[in-house]
Amino acid sequence: MPKVKTKSSAKKRFKLSGTGKIRRKHAFKSHILTKKETKRKRNLTKMGMVHESDEGRVKAMLRIG
Repeated sequence: MPKVKTKSSAKKRFKLSGTGKIRRKHAFKSHILTKKETKRKRNLTKMGMVHESDEGRVKAMLRIG
């Protein structure tokens, strides 16, 4: 039986936190930044958490538990 491979796109997009939750980056931080408020851009820089309803799908892509 061959090994089950991790989805390489998911490997690049998601990281595990110390408590085992899945962290993700925010969208809308790549272009058209002139019309966005400084506070909004600063908050988009921070990592977010994957919602619990999506956690199962992401774990399946990462082949976790």
